Amino acid sequence: MNAEHARETRTARVRHARPQDLARVAELAAEHAAYEKATAPAPGLADRLHGLLFATPAPRLRCLVAELPDATLAGYATCAPELSTWDAAEYLHMDCLYLTEAARGHGLGALLMTAVRAEAAALGLGEIQWQTPPWNEGAIRFYDRLGATSKEKRRYSWRAAGE
Repeated sequence: MNAEHARETRTARVRHARPQDLARVAELAAEHAAYEKATAPAPGLADRLHGLLFATPAPRLRCLVAELPDATLAGYATCAPELSTWDAAEYLHMDCLYLTEAARGHGLGALLMTAVRAEAAALGLGEIQWQTPPWNEGAIRFYDRLGATSKEKRRYSWRAAGE
């Protein structure tokens, strides 16, 4: 099934983000950053996301949202195609997967991951890669239950010259 089709449970569904969702996605991203003890996103995130998600002819970023029956967005996953030099192939990089604390443990994470997997398939990509902090034991258990494999690495960040 294509990620364009909503993934549903009795309590929620996963669908692609729409422009009117971006203010809430930006709020969720700020919660996610706080949860991971990272710097909060700069103001104007919703506007910057709009350009990445809805650019034509092809968006650079994809965003899937977990929507509760009352239309509240309880989480999101973002992903984008990237390249592997070692494989000389593209893969789908899942940059973020976040659910509000109240939304965890109800199957929404699995729904989001299923939608990300469908997104990769729709793009013709055979692999999905992502990372999580080593202290996030709940996420690690979740990904292990999915059957995902992990590799030990550190992620670095370096500002470009003049930035």
